[in-house]
Amino acid sequence: MTNPPEQPMTFWEHLAELRRRIVWMAAAFVAGAGLSWAFRERLLLWVTKPFVLGWKQQHLPGDVSLHFQAPATLFFSYLKLAMLAGLVVALPVILYQLWAFVAPGLYAREKRLALPFVFSSFALFATGGYFGFRIVFPIAFRYLLGFSGPVGASGFSVKPTVMIDQYLDFVTQMLIAFGLVFELPVLAFFLSIAGIITHRHLIRFSRYFAVVAFIIAAVVTPPDPVSQLLLAIPLCALYGVSIIVAWLFGRKHRELSG
Repeated sequence: MTNPPEQPMTFWEHLAELRRRIVWMAAAFVAGAGLSWAFRERLLLWVTKPFVLGWKQQHLPGDVSLHFQAPATLFFSYLKLAMLAGLVVALPVILYQLWAFVAPGLYAREKRLALPFVFSSFALFATGGYFGFRIVFPIAFRYLLGFSGPVGASGFSVKPTVMIDQYLDFVTQMLIAFGLVFELPVLAFFLSIAGIITHRHLIRFSRYFAVVAFIIAAVVTPPDPVSQLLLAIPLCALYGVSIIVAWLFGRKHRELSG
């Protein structure tokens, strides 16, 4: 049996270590955002694909376009887009630094999971974001843009004039939300090795999680039922994966500490 370090770090040593990790994370983020800025127009074309598709599917008149009111709005919109892309680029480094910060409190066998943790966390976040962007967003935009057009037979119509900053705010929030909810197995991993939960706890709670999944889907996704269903079903599947993760690593942790 391998024991944790016998001489734990002091509070000030933990604080210094945290500061060092944050500096590395911030440097990776700034570098990623700077690199993404060079490809800002390509990123904008990519991130607006669901909107363009929804516009064309609803046969809305005119060219597909986004608008901005103030002269500096477009600049800040590009900056926000570069920061979002920079976060994704820097995410492996950020995840590794988080792991390195908590690793001293883990057992030797658990410390070897650094690369699997970084890879799986990044893969789950990217999968969640891509799933939302590729599957849910086109349905959501088709549904939301479908409210535009003539209102009754009065000759009055409602036309979409979407602002670029509001569009990017919406897309950014949705992408991050989808990425985070797909991190459920990683959360189960940390809670299980910390001894806070076991797979038995998750199994007992599974009957309620379906309701929780639909509540999360209702909060995260646009208000159409198809988008909510498309998030709730993967969430339930991820919960099943989380039970397996808690069973595997919770058992290993008990064996090491026993």
